[in-house]
Amino acid sequence: MNLLIIEDEAKAANRLEKLILKIQPEATVLGKIETVRDALRFLNDSHDLEVIFADIQLADGLSFEIFRQIRVSCPIIFTTAYNQYAIEAFNTNGIDYLLKPIEEERLSQALEKLKNLTPKPNFDKLYNLIKSESLGKKKYKSRFMVKVGEQIKTIPTDQIKVFYSFDGASFLLSFDGGNYIVDFTLDQLEEMLDPELFFRANRKHILSVGSCKKIYSWSNSRLVVEVEGLDEKVVVARERVAKFKAWLDL
Repeated sequence: MNLLIIEDEAKAANRLEKLILKIQPEATVLGKIETVRDALRFLNDSHDLEVIFADIQLADGLSFEIFRQIRVSCPIIFTTAYNQYAIEAFNTNGIDYLLKPIEEERLSQALEKLKNLTPKPNFDKLYNLIKSESLGKKKYKSRFMVKVGEQIKTIPTDQIKVFYSFDGASFLLSFDGGNYIVDFTLDQLEEMLDPELFFRANRKHILSVGSCKKIYSWSNSRLVVEVEGLDEKVVVARERVAKFKAWLDL
């Protein structure tokens, strides 16, 4: 089985390769590619691929963009840490969807499913879905209800500067300077928010695009975002810096 891995985190790519070879020792990894640009270059050449494992969020964009530009004839198994892209169309078109961290048993199921596909599966429906940008679409939360004394107030998401955790609770800071407690964890909030508008910088902060006005280099290849109205500086974890820059389109 010839395969391609598209994954921008070397550790994750190496782990996936190791798991695949453990389950199917006869498999051959023809390449491990980190970006949309390099994947387009690779796939423009002729390769006898039988499956592609593709992370969805790459450093320079979503991997869906690859398959909008190049039509591939082999199955694609998507991998991601974010479940907002889980669409039933993947399964009904013979393509699987693996959430990170990928478990060996779940990967084995995906490979078994691949083995049972017909020699030339029909992926026209999936391709048309990708082309029409119906993949990855989800209705994200547009407002939050917060309590102010005995009153309930509505805060639209476009008025939220940052979500942060403090002393075991979650808060939002609005652009008008208001601080309000919210009844969700940051992990839950991350799933509710539009990833084009909000970014999980670290385990304690979710930034909005509008909050990132002052950004500085920091030690150990990290970045710091200074958010007006927030007492602490927001440190972007080193492993998230590339994605953060791509998100901001720096």
